[in-house]
Amino acid sequence: MLTAEELPRIQAALGDADLDGWLLFDFHDINPVTTGMLQLEGMLTRRIFVYVPRRGMPTAITHAIEQGPWRRWPEAWGRVVYSGWRELETALATLVRGHRIAMEYSPGDAVPYVDRVPAGVIEMVRQAGAVVVSSGELVSRFFAAWDAGNTAAHRRAAEAIRTIAIDAFAMVGARTARDETFTEFAVQSWILERFARAGLQHGHAPIVAIGPNAANPHYAPTADDTAAIRPRDVLLIDLWAREPDQPFADQAWMGVLGAPDTHTVQVWEAVRDARDAAIALLHERAAAGTDVRGAEVDDAARAVIEARGFGRYITHRTGHSIDPREIHGSGPHIDNLETRDERILIPGVAFSIEPGVYIPNTLGVRSEVNGLMGEHDVLITPGEYQRALLIV
Repeated sequence: MLTAEELPRIQAALGDADLDGWLLFDFHDINPVTTGMLQLEGMLTRRIFVYVPRRGMPTAITHAIEQGPWRRWPEAWGRVVYSGWRELETALATLVRGHRIAMEYSPGDAVPYVDRVPAGVIEMVRQAGAVVVSSGELVSRFFAAWDAGNTAAHRRAAEAIRTIAIDAFAMVGARTARDETFTEFAVQSWILERFARAGLQHGHAPIVAIGPNAANPHYAPTADDTAAIRPRDVLLIDLWAREPDQPFADQAWMGVLGAPDTHTVQVWEAVRDARDAAIALLHERAAAGTDVRGAEVDDAARAVIEARGFGRYITHRTGHSIDPREIHGSGPHIDNLETRDERILIPGVAFSIEPGVYIPNTLGVRSEVNGLMGEHDVLITPGEYQRALLIV
């Protein structure tokens, strides 16, 4: 959050980046970075700006009818109240004219998770006399990074859902061995019940999919549209959950009800080895103290799958940001496929590592773990992640 205690760190980062300031903007909650940084309480239906200068005190530009949410704004900081657009634009120009400022903007929409400010607002700020650059690195550092409490809560959630996933496969095996009819939706419901018993929040329901359905990465069984799970089926379980108001843990596990065929093993090994190539690069760079970017990790994972002959079946990036608030966060993504995320994976940022191969109407295989960058290493969760197909 933007607080008096955090302000010196933000201003130091602005100096390091040779920026004059960071301009936060929001309108109807379109910019989660601004809403997360400010944590305002109350009705906000008009445009707001907050300018954090490299030196001096922040200034908020606020609408006359919406002063309640600003009651905790520090008295020493500036606040400009406007009613009409002329007042707004005059106040904005006074703050930013002649300055080089960061905003939630990504040139060419290279990183959509940073590209939160409408083009018209960018035009208005530039017409006010400012040079606008991307705030992507600031977002990583001050919005997406975890603290020690986040890390501890995530690790607990990761171990809990690992146990739930393994138990789910065992339960499916036992039911199938008794020739009971059991469906993807029934497994999904069983997992949700275990989440509830563990006090975990989950958002969307987990993915439970047999081979052909798993070829759709976002397949979602329902009570009316679900497949029965039978002997020899390949089964994917992708599940995510968190302790209340803490970061998510997000994992995918693969199993087979019986002995797998050669093709399934080949696909699984390509995906597993791609995941491990990503992890190896992260460990190597962190240990050496050299920068690593999300795009580089994505390239390393995809290269393995392409070398095994499955490149045409890659349909999504290797991983997404997991920030303290969102499972698909605004920090650096492990992505040089869907987008061009060149941000550095700085200490404190977290992400999924989940390469996959999706052969239409035939087979989908994904393996997912989570990574958290440290000062000299990367933490991978869960502590014991999948090394071989689960033979149920």
